[in-house]
Amino acid sequence: MKALITALAFLTRLPVPAVAPDAHTVGRSLLWYPLVGAGLGAIAALVGWGAGGLLGAALAVTALVLLSGALHLDGLADTADAWVGGLGDAERTLAIMKDPSAGPVGVAAVVVVLLLELAAAETVLRQTVPTALVVAAMLGRAAAPALFLTTPYVRPGGLGDAMARHRPGAAVYAVLLATAAASVLLLGLTGLAALVAAAVTVAVARSLFLRRIGGITGDTVGATMVATQTLSLVAAALTLR
Repeated sequence: MKALITALAFLTRLPVPAVAPDAHTVGRSLLWYPLVGAGLGAIAALVGWGAGGLLGAALAVTALVLLSGALHLDGLADTADAWVGGLGDAERTLAIMKDPSAGPVGVAAVVVVLLLELAAAETVLRQTVPTALVVAAMLGRAAAPALFLTTPYVRPGGLGDAMARHRPGAAVYAVLLATAAASVLLLGLTGLAALVAAAVTVAVARSLFLRRIGGITGDTVGATMVATQTLSLVAAALTLR
């Protein structure tokens, strides 16, 4: 249960009991990421479904941002700034990612992502498939354990380092397979499209990170989670048009 609370505390701004997790618990918290994502997506779907239309879509996207405290959008902004400003150099890229300020590229990346999510959310709600929001949020959070399972972590110390050193390998594979199966079971071909988009997004992001900085950081994981959620929702919306 401490692993679930740790995942909720890190991924959301929901009120949870205070815990002081050890490194082992931090690693095991990755197993709960997809389920936490599904819960956040369900809340967003209920909000959007209740309001309906473009307003409902805007409220659903806003709910996802507020529930996560915009944490992963910050990672997206930092990664986008670093990728452009780093000029292909690993050390420069890592240094820019540590800068808390957001540059124009980072701001533009966040705006583009939110616009895509708004348009996609409006489509799935109009087609009465709010479950697509659940699947997209679930797949977005599943990107984190997928990266930690397959990619070196390049910043020693901190929460991400503990996750990388203590993630339970076989159990993570099982959770990722269950997440993939749930996506298809919940949405059929639409869920399959979302799943393929998520897998391609993670694979491309991982390749880029390995080539530039030799692995992942907390910011790059956050950026991948956002990109995966967005593009899987867009893929789902495209199948419904």
